[in-house]
Order: sequence, then structure tokens, then C-alpha cells
Amino acid sequence: MTMRSPDTFFLTGCASGIGQHLAGRLLEAGHRVYATDIELEKMEAWAEAHSWPAERVTLRRLDVRSPESWTERMGEATEIFGEIDVVINIAGCMLSEWVHEMTAESLDRHIDINFKGMALGTREAARRMIARGHGLIINIASMSALAPIPGIAVYAASKHACRAFSIAAALELRKHNIQVTTISPDVVATPLLAPQRGVEAAGILFSAPHLLTVEEIARSIIDRAIPHRPLEIIIPRHRGWIARFANIFPQTGFIIGPLFHRLGSRKQIDFFSN
Repeated sequence: MTMRSPDTFFLTGCASGIGQHLAGRLLEAGHRVYATDIELEKMEAWAEAHSWPAERVTLRRLDVRSPESWTERMGEATEIFGEIDVVINIAGCMLSEWVHEMTAESLDRHIDINFKGMALGTREAARRMIARGHGLIINIASMSALAPIPGIAVYAASKHACRAFSIAAALELRKHNIQVTTISPDVVATPLLAPQRGVEAAGILFSAPHLLTVEEIARSIIDRAIPHRPLEIIIPRHRGWIARFANIFPQTGFIIGPLFHRLGSRKQIDFFSN
């Protein structure tokens, strides 16, 4: 079955970072967007300041951890737009901490938002897309979904779960003409990095040659994920190969982990000094 060009989008995490930027790009291109975030007032202020067209965007509060909230919001989005072509699960959280310092609250927050929130959104989207016979679901994972990263063990675990669930969902849903694409980027310069200021465990996050931008992620979604619908996109590819190698040979982490952490710690100081 040939699907018409996507026109309607349901996005989470639109009050900042990737979701905020992507929503603006989609609206600039003339699409209709149902934009959600748990911080509704912050999202509304940004939309007003940047003149998001009211006739093509709906702003709503969504707690991705709540099945009821997902059902309500997806139902309203369908009523407003008729159907949703693309659902993009972006909302996430990241706290850096050593394993022995991990709190129960941190564990719950990472699993509830990064994994359960994405899984609930995928389920709700799939139910509605199956009924009409087509659709695209895009889930944002992380480079840490390819190999465990010391200092962000819980975050990495939640993103491993996100990637595994998404790929399994893609295999299940293909027979219904529904594609699921998982995007695993390296560290992106977004407000998620703010809590990493002065945190020793976060050092390795800054070891990349450069931090990705929200525009680079938006381009990957708009130019690659939406038109081509691959199973997975890894950004950048060369860092993905390093992560895959570390996953196959985890013992190498005892050598390269400390090296990356020392390199990243120096760049971490520079990042927050600018």
C-alpha cells in the first residue's frame, strides 16, 4: 500500500530541545502538528514568541508516563486532524550518577519517561494506525542504547530498552504497513545537559569531537526517517561503530572508558564555561 506524503504529526517533548526545534521546522514546511509536553506553559510561551501558526498547531499537556493521558491526547489529535501520519516520541530525561549514588527516584524517572513513556506512545499510535492500515512511528533512543556508558548506567539501560522495544515493534508492525524507525544519536546540545554541570559522572558525555545540534537531528528525521523509513538511524555513523565494537567486546571499556572520561571531563569544563 502506498502512503500519501505525511502531513499530520504528533510530537512529544516540544517545550525544549529536539521536539521544540522539530515542531518549528515541520510547521515552517506547512505541516500540521499536535505538539505536547508536560511543561505546557513553557511550550505555549515559545510558540507565541516564535509565531507558530495557530491554525496548524495544537498545544497540549501530556504526561508520557500516563496511559490515560496518552489515550486522551491521541484521541483528541485524531478528532482535530482526522488521522495522524507520524508519531515521534522525543520526551526524555537524563541524570548522570555513579551506580552507588543512584536513587530510587532517578531509577523510576528514567524508566518511566525514557522507556515506558515511549512504549505507551508506540502502543497508542500502533492501535490507531493498524485500524487504517498505515503510519510511521519514530522513537528517539541514544548512542548509549548501542553500548553501556559508565556514569549514565540507568539512562543507558532505559535507552537500551527503548531500542530493543522499538526494533521488536518494527518487526511486528510491518505486516500492518506501519514502519517504526529508531534514531540513536550521540550527545545532543539540549537542556538535558544542564543538570550535568559540575557532575563528575557526566564527563564521558562530552568526549565526542563535537556535540550534535538539534538541527542535525531534525534533518535526519525530515530527510531520512520520514521519506525512507529505515529500521534504524545512528548519528554519527562512525561513533556508532565505536559503540557497537564496545558492545561486542565490553572488556575494552576498562581501557577506553577512562580515556574517554578524562577527555570528556576537560571538554565538560569548557562547555559550561562558554
